[in-house]
Parts: sequence; structure tokens; C-alpha cells
Amino acid sequence: MKQEKVFAQLEQKGVSRRDFLKFCSFVSATMGLAPSMTPKVAEALTAPQRPPVVWLSFSECTGCPESLLRTTYPWIDELLLEIISLDYSETVMAASGQAAEDALHATVKKHPGKFICVVDGAIPTAENGVYGMINGKTMIEIAKEICPKALANICIGTCSSFGGVAAAKPNPTGAKDLESALGPALTTPVVKIPGCPPNGINLVATIVNFLLFGKLPDLDAKKRPLFAYGKTIHDTCPRRSHYEMGEFVTEFGSKEAALGYCLFQLGCKGPETYNNCAIVKWNDGTSWPVQAGHPCIGCSEPDFWDKMSPFYKSL
Repeated sequence: MKQEKVFAQLEQKGVSRRDFLKFCSFVSATMGLAPSMTPKVAEALTAPQRPPVVWLSFSECTGCPESLLRTTYPWIDELLLEIISLDYSETVMAASGQAAEDALHATVKKHPGKFICVVDGAIPTAENGVYGMINGKTMIEIAKEICPKALANICIGTCSSFGGVAAAKPNPTGAKDLESALGPALTTPVVKIPGCPPNGINLVATIVNFLLFGKLPDLDAKKRPLFAYGKTIHDTCPRRSHYEMGEFVTEFGSKEAALGYCLFQLGCKGPETYNNCAIVKWNDGTSWPVQAGHPCIGCSEPDFWDKMSPFYKSL
């Protein structure tokens, strides 16, 4: 049975069955599912199906794949690559040059309408896209060739979702997000997981949702998964809730002084930023920027670099 085989493989690599089930519980909680769904998540993660995935990297900094690859949970090498068939990714694949290109096109040809396409980075469109090229093709040519053939396109990071830093003013390369760059040519579903970089657990949970329910997660008006982007940073921020509950008044001497515990006056963009950072946190749930004392810069919102800056000025 594949589930037992996966458990055995994980244990050989130092990941116990208990740790695996804790991870499944974490994924279940991230998705907003009841604790009773944890066994179902474990079953989905060890099911025989392996959806083929191609990861296209365009005008980006590699921060998004690094954010995913460098997390201990979900043990990206031991777990996620055992669940999906990552057939093409410039960052992690061993092949290079023509061998890498052959792997990409072989997957697309073999699984038309059945593979998941993860897109990382904005797409240069100025002067017919000459500012971004791979293997003699412009990035926009590659996107037009591959993305419409996918079962679904997952935009990972703010650049592929909304343009991000690459599309910030003055934007000489004409960088655009995937949907804006392809326009009507993109007829397949799109899910956006913005962030600079996004939390890797949100990508994992999106894939698990597909494995578990056979469909993509419910989305907000900007096509972001509601389980991750249904509330603002301010809604779930402990600094806000502590102040509103009247805590820290004794420590600070007055409510006015306690208000300093909230970082709004330091430029925190939490009230206008939708993300689950305060809930899932980073570094295996250790902390997140606001907990460490840095205001949210609104990186998961459209046009955040232009709209949210200057970052240390209150809204």
C-alpha cells in the first residue's frame, strides 16, 4: 500500500509517522478543515495519483521557490516531491540545457489538460518580450505555449500574481502578471498565491485541496485561496488583539502608550493586506515579521511596491 510505503520512506529519512501526521494536521488547520479531516489529508498525501507539475520561472528573484525549498515542513524533498511529479523546474531539476527543455515539452505533450503549471515571476512584454528569454524563446512565448494547456495555473508569489517588484514604476520591461500578459489566450483556471515571498504551506495546501476534493480551493475576488487570504493581517494580528483586549496597559502605563505595541503608526499595512502570516507564521511556525517587530509591508496585495510605499509611513 502506498501510504505504508511513504511512511517507510519518510522514517528512513528521519521523519516519523507522528511528525507526518502533525504536518497533516497543520495542513488541515491551514485549510480551515476540522481536526477530523487530518486522516483524510494523510490519505490524500499518500494516494497513488501523482499530478504532473511543471514550474515555470520568469522575471523573478528565485525567492519564491527558495521560500518553499528551505522550509523544514513540509520537508519539500522527502514529502512534496514524493506526492507530485515535478517534471520541470529550473531551480531544482538535475537536467540542464536541451535535456531540461525536452522534459518540459514531453510532460506537456503526454499530459495535455492534466498537468498543473506553477508560474513564478512576472512576464516582460515590452518590445515583444525581448527582456526575458529562455532557450531562444521569450518568456511570453513560453507562457502562451504552456499555460493554456494546463489543468490549472498556480501563480506563486506576487510577481506572477500581480506584477510585483518587476512591474513597479517605471517598469521599463513592461513586466506583467500572468493573466495580464496572456489576456484572453489564457482560458484555464488561475489560482494566485501572492507574497514576497509567499509561505510555502499555502502552495502545499492548495495542492492538497486538489488531491482531497478533486478541485481547486475557493477563491476571493482576486483569485487567492480564501483559506489563506480570507482575512487581513490586522484581523488576526496578536498585537492588535492584545491592545483591544486592554492588555499591556499595566506594563505601558496607559492605553495611549499601549497603542505603541501595535505597529500601525510605524507604517504597518496589515489593515489593507490579506494573508495568513499571523496564523501559520514562518520558520516552522516560529515567528513572522510583525511578531519580530517589523511592520507588514503589504507584499501580498496588487501593486504593493507602488501602492504601499513608503513602507514606514502609516496609511
